Amino acid sequence: MDISKLIQSQRVFFNSDVTKDINFRADALNKLYDAIVVNEENILEALKKDLNKSSFEGYMSEIGMVRDELRYFIKHLRKWSQPKRVLSPLAQFPSKSYIIAEPYGVVLIMAPWNYPFQLCIEPLIGAIGAGNCAIIKPSAYAPATSEVIAQILEKIYPSDYIAVVQGGRKENSELLEHKFDYIFFTGSTAVGKTVMEAASKHLTPISLELGGKSPAIVDKSADIPLFAKRIAFGKYLNAGQTCVAPDYVLIHESIKDAFVEALRIAIKDFFGDNPMLNDNLPRIINEKHFYRLIELMKNEKIATGGRNDKSRLLIEPTVLTDITYSSRIMQEEIFGPILPILTYTDINDVISHLKTREKPLALYIFSTNKYVQKKITESLSYGGGCINDTIVHLATSKMGFGGVGYSGMGSYHGKFSFDTFTHYKGILNKANWLDLPMRYHPYSERNYKMIKMFLK
Repeated sequence: MDISKLIQSQRVFFNSDVTKDINFRADALNKLYDAIVVNEENILEALKKDLNKSSFEGYMSEIGMVRDELRYFIKHLRKWSQPKRVLSPLAQFPSKSYIIAEPYGVVLIMAPWNYPFQLCIEPLIGAIGAGNCAIIKPSAYAPATSEVIAQILEKIYPSDYIAVVQGGRKENSELLEHKFDYIFFTGSTAVGKTVMEAASKHLTPISLELGGKSPAIVDKSADIPLFAKRIAFGKYLNAGQTCVAPDYVLIHESIKDAFVEALRIAIKDFFGDNPMLNDNLPRIINEKHFYRLIELMKNEKIATGGRNDKSRLLIEPTVLTDITYSSRIMQEEIFGPILPILTYTDINDVISHLKTREKPLALYIFSTNKYVQKKITESLSYGGGCINDTIVHLATSKMGFGGVGYSGMGSYHGKFSFDTFTHYKGILNKANWLDLPMRYHPYSERNYKMIKMFLK
């Protein structure tokens, strides 16, 4: 595929102004919704091939979320797209002021492998809804899903409107050499830095959806069995390969042993006596990540789990204890089914320490104490999170999802996706029947006093 010609053809199509028509955009979103419904089984089969996701998990965390986002977008698109009247300042009387939502143009969406369908299509919904043309770059690590996405989009859209570029690092590098009007990237912080550097050469605006070490803080007021189950759900979904998975647990030392036992029970309830025999246990994406995770567990105290199968790239849901901030596993994002447990005695010490670390994409508070909930949410900066649950804060079109600082920039979902792919252009329409002379040369003391009356 000639990427340069593809980008040029999309620029020609965008400059025809076809995509700015609200009916065209709504029709494009409806086509996408219908195509996903028709291809549901193909998508689920691809997710099974790439990550061994069960149909339940594939639908819940990928297809279902995308369909819900599409319905929300289609319902609100016309309202979001309308020009918005705003008041003009008195100094500009007589005039009318309004804001026009206009698309950026040709955008690039680079998707990761861990949720290869959802994290590719959700930002595409925003790009289409806002009126852009888009080039999609799915992850080469999830080839089956990448191929299904290409087949679906090629069938419903011409390539000069929406196109899919498959491949690996070579294609990524080539795409980033070109000028786009917006880049939306989801992936690791390391690659995110490369994408941002490439975007800076063309002064291209960018969204980075990254990750980091997202903590779960559990205080002594916790409902131990319930909270252990909710943390286990968030951690072991997709074998821990989730950017907002609880990376580690900070728990009050008085309830640590009871909590670890509750985690054992939750893991057994979820995956059976021997999770390695569970056909629905998601696998690690490739050998590189498998061996990285095995190395992170090396020489650590395993409270439960720890078994692995290299031939199937499976790692059992695992809990580690006697971990400290200096432990090796605490030096990088885990991104796997391994949960370190750290203890504390004073919540103020936890807050003080977390302020010294990079801002995480998510933070989870498990407490029935309103004071503790308020203190943590107001004291710490992070992308988003939950009180007494994990992960589900991103499963809504009514709140923006995104990182802060080291965990990313920009947000999306629902109206936030529309805003991300939209430039809001301010227009002031000045009447001609009155023209105040005080702004023109020659300036006078009288005009100076008058301008100060208007601009205080």
